Amino acid sequence: MAGVSALDVRGLEYRYPDGTCALDGIDLRVEPGERVAVLGPNGAGKTTFVLHLNGVLTGTGHIEVSGLSLSPGTLREIRRRVGVVFQDPDDQLFMPTVADDVAFGPANFGVAEPELGERVRSALAAVGMSAHADRSPMHLSEGQRRRVALATVLASDPELLVLDEPSANLEPVARRELADVLLSLDRTMLMVTHDLPYALQLCPRAVLIDNGVVVADGPTRDLLADADLLAAHRLELPWGFVPHP
Repeated sequence: MAGVSALDVRGLEYRYPDGTCALDGIDLRVEPGERVAVLGPNGAGKTTFVLHLNGVLTGTGHIEVSGLSLSPGTLREIRRRVGVVFQDPDDQLFMPTVADDVAFGPANFGVAEPELGERVRSALAAVGMSAHADRSPMHLSEGQRRRVALATVLASDPELLVLDEPSANLEPVARRELADVLLSLDRTMLMVTHDLPYALQLCPRAVLIDNGVVVADGPTRDLLADADLLAAHRLELPWGFVPHP
């Protein structure tokens, strides 16, 4: 539908069971095709925020994905539309083979053969892992496992791809390979990361969350060039990295 955002979050609030305020009125609108980095210090509420997007956590406020409001009645479809790739591939890889893992999600959403097989082949091709379809995920490198975890989400054809610390613990080559894959995908993307250069490489736009609210929203390069902003929210660029040429 024309004019419908990929994601529209308004007034999202959440308190932990002990009463601690984790989200204090998050507002965020993401348009189709945008790639947005979610930045912030530890404890800022970033992961708590993304776990609301597919109903893992439930606070107060309004969440809409491609025009569909999140509610108990729409939860199944929202979880298809919002594909979350967790930091630890072990959270998503648990079947005997790579192909089995990639088929699990769409099969759970009712996709049957022959479409299921095509979904698996397409998702593995998209992440450069077609040759490993019959291997055990346990026998893959960390970078390969991270790409297979991405394929398990892509196979359900999500409208919003959410990545939680995608570059964490990856060696430089695997980090670059994953970046190449992510840049090749024609998907709306929300990427939670502490890796500020990775955010700049992959996401033209960034939002900075601290104390449960969005404190900055703009071009990633501009946010990273604002030394006072980064210092105020306990973020630091790698030594020698300059966001402006």
